Amino acid sequence: MPQTEKEKLMGDEKNPEKDFEKKTKKKIEKEPEKQTKKAPNPKKKKKKGKAGFLFILLILLAVIGAGVYLLIPSKNRVSHNQYFGLEDDNQYGLIVNSEIVDITNGAPFEENGVWYLPFSTLYYEISDAFYYDGLALLYTDPLQTYSAAPGESFYTDSDGIKYTLTYQPCYFKDGSLCIALDYLKLVDYSYYTVDDTMKSIWVFNDWSEQPRASLLKDTKARTQAGIKNDIVASLATGDVVTVLEQGASWSQVQTQTGLIGYVQNKMLGEITEEAKAVPDGRPLPKYTNIAMDEMVVMGWHQVFSESGYSQLDDIISTAKGMNVICPTWFTIKDNDGNIQNLGEKKYVTKAHKAGLQVWVMLDDINISTDGLQVFGTTSHRKTLITAVIDAVKELGADGINLDVETIKSDVGPSYIQFIRELSAACRKEKLVLSVDNYSPMPHTAFYDRTQQGQVVDYVVVMAYDEHYVKGPEAGSTSSLAFVKQSAERTIAEVPKEKVIVGLPFYSRLWCETPADSESDKTDNSQVFVDNSDGTYDSKNSKYLLSSKGVSMEGENNIIREHDLSLTWLDDVGQFYTEYEENGSWYRLWVEDENSMDLKMQAACSYEPGGVAFFKLNMENQETWSIIRKYTDK
Repeated sequence: MPQTEKEKLMGDEKNPEKDFEKKTKKKIEKEPEKQTKKAPNPKKKKKKGKAGFLFILLILLAVIGAGVYLLIPSKNRVSHNQYFGLEDDNQYGLIVNSEIVDITNGAPFEENGVWYLPFSTLYYEISDAFYYDGLALLYTDPLQTYSAAPGESFYTDSDGIKYTLTYQPCYFKDGSLCIALDYLKLVDYSYYTVDDTMKSIWVFNDWSEQPRASLLKDTKARTQAGIKNDIVASLATGDVVTVLEQGASWSQVQTQTGLIGYVQNKMLGEITEEAKAVPDGRPLPKYTNIAMDEMVVMGWHQVFSESGYSQLDDIISTAKGMNVICPTWFTIKDNDGNIQNLGEKKYVTKAHKAGLQVWVMLDDINISTDGLQVFGTTSHRKTLITAVIDAVKELGADGINLDVETIKSDVGPSYIQFIRELSAACRKEKLVLSVDNYSPMPHTAFYDRTQQGQVVDYVVVMAYDEHYVKGPEAGSTSSLAFVKQSAERTIAEVPKEKVIVGLPFYSRLWCETPADSESDKTDNSQVFVDNSDGTYDSKNSKYLLSSKGVSMEGENNIIREHDLSLTWLDDVGQFYTEYEENGSWYRLWVEDENSMDLKMQAACSYEPGGVAFFKLNMENQETWSIIRKYTDK
């Protein structure tokens, strides 16, 4: 039967449980299912907390461990292979003064208890004062030349005295000349120490003052600043180190065995400037020099067939302010070292009475001589030096002016050895030695002005011939910029008090003639120039160029004869003029008292040891007034 509304409301009275089940089922169907919350499990919560604590603890321990690691100094020692960059475990590294040097030219080696170095390593890394002439190894100090023949156990000096040794100063090994470090110490004062632990050899010959300090505690020298870097050497309290470079917390130092590393600044005591003592107490050789009490003012007196005595009175009356005269009397006559001598004693006597010193020039203008034969053969050098010294003494002159301008780069080392030997001879006889040089350029580097400056009294730079005979371009003989450049570059290599700046009393009259080829030359003074690319300052694309030297009076004659106007060139510091004649273009950069004033001002601003002028009798009277303005101080 269908239920009434009342029955529906009342439910199933007969079966109340069934009725409750139905109601409950409907309620569940109508309402979404609700998840019941469970009571927290205290054991699980405890496990979670413990895991978090362990994680934090591990991080903390890692941080502490890292901190402790950073505070623990490295105990690792650098290997000698790493330190010197070597592959051979048995090869010794080389340190020269405070530099680790490349030994690609040859490594040091031990032979019968004696340490040797290949000559190339010695020459390029330690001392270029040694010279091998094909028969013997030579070394010249301030007064003597020592000679050691390969394979012999002795050496001799220039007086012929023989010194016997217990080893061979030099010998050939596998075709290479090798020099004993003990011999290097003996003659060159280059001392050495051997560190067998690091397999290193330290050669030192720098006796200048350097910053040094004693260590306050035992410490380690390391490859770089920082305690985690490898150890170079263990150092003890009281050890003296040379401080090469100071940093904020660490400094680079050199140990007593020459090794270079870093130590903490707190380990260093007071830093003081000290010179290293010569280990065996020998006095160091001294290159004594003769220097004039006043600025050198020298004039070259060029002569060709006689002494020039007849011109001397005029020169003395004109050159007021000059204190040295340099007659060009000596010329190398042949490859054996004999000389041509135009000197006269009465010239020297008259010059001395006028208050002038006489420095006689020795030149190599004889084109028949071979520089390598003259300077590269020891017996020829000796002949030449003896001839020059004897002649100067006989004349009663005061010094020698060496003017060698024709040699090539392959003669360079032999020429420098000649200068060393000549300087020793001059020093014994108390004669002044000056040497003329081109303005420094890369192609004249073999003249080695640095070595010249060490052994001679004066180094002369010829600040002229900027544009030269048979050159491809016309131009100034000596522009202001060229004078400055010449002085600056020379003083960069030679102490300024030893530098003499040479200036010109002459100019050149340049002649440019149109031409098509070399065959158009009419005489040997001309040079053919193809200037199609516009490299040079010229009027023609192809031309013959020649020039002739002109005195200051000669310049004035040219200007008057052609009624020329002058233009002042600020960048050159000279007057300039030009003219055309018979199809040729003539150009002249004028040397006069105006240009000399600027040149003297520039030269003297470098505070050199002197000035010199080429050549006497080409100047005018006014020029000497300008010169005295700068030298009479």
